[in-house]
Amino acid sequence: MPEGLDVHLVMASYATHKTERVKKWLARCGHWHVHFTPTSASWINQVECCFAELTRKKLQRGVHRSVAEPNADIMSFIDTHNEKPKSCKWVTSANEILASVRKFCLKANEFGENEGV
Repeated sequence: MPEGLDVHLVMASYATHKTERVKKWLARCGHWHVHFTPTSASWINQVECCFAELTRKKLQRGVHRSVAEPNADIMSFIDTHNEKPKSCKWVTSANEILASVRKFCLKANEFGENEGV
């Protein structure tokens, strides 16, 4: 990692990411900035679904003897998927999204106060 660059890490709001050991490690690495996604964020769920499909269809039972082989499988999956892309229909209203973000911010603020952050 070149000196002087900040690293912004986006992570799910999973409890293991917030343990004392992880927090201490991140504190020692001042150029790392962690951003947690709201719990049940719809866009991250879509990302997880995509990785699950990739795993099931290309990687799970594959035999890879080099780094290039799974890379080729991943690119093949993406190319095939992109041949017939499906649009995403957003079903959550802006007000519902903003209410969810507000709830998350209140919880995050409460967590920070309890942890002395």
